Amino acid sequence: MNDDKHRISRVTTRSGDGGESGLADGSRHPKDAPVFAALGDLDELNAALGVLRTHTLGDLDGPLDSVQQRLFDLGAELAVPGLIRLRDEHVSELEHQQVLLNDTLPPLKEFVLPGGHPAAAWAHMVRTIARRAERRLVTLHAVQSQNTVSLAYLNRLSDFLFVLARALNQRHTHPETLWRNDHG
Repeated sequence: MNDDKHRISRVTTRSGDGGESGLADGSRHPKDAPVFAALGDLDELNAALGVLRTHTLGDLDGPLDSVQQRLFDLGAELAVPGLIRLRDEHVSELEHQQVLLNDTLPPLKEFVLPGGHPAAAWAHMVRTIARRAERRLVTLHAVQSQNTVSLAYLNRLSDFLFVLARALNQRHTHPETLWRNDHG
């Protein structure tokens, strides 16, 4: 039997019943440790991206799949200290995808309120989760050395998701709701 095909053979291990959990390097930590907080936010972000993918059009599936793959790479980096999977080219690819979408949009004249078409609303929701994951990673970086590319990637991801939300509203011919600056 090839071990690579069955790396996760059991879901329930009972090893975390006492409030600790293990990383892929074998180390054990309290479940509220910064590394697990960051991993949890990445997991939530990836799950939300999965929901978003069910609401998007076909040409966006490739870029969103790539983001989900990179988030697993980032999780692997957190679970195995010293492992480097995210690279500058991943940040550049995300920037490129953002530019492609942004070039189809009218210029912004005011802040956009989250919402609109359900797909766009989901993109905004995922964007806020990405921002939280980024903040959590900043906290982790303060106590444990990490790949600095990961911060840039999550920062670009929230930008990409904002532009994606705008593009989804446009594709579904749903007008954006702009903030009304009633105070001048």
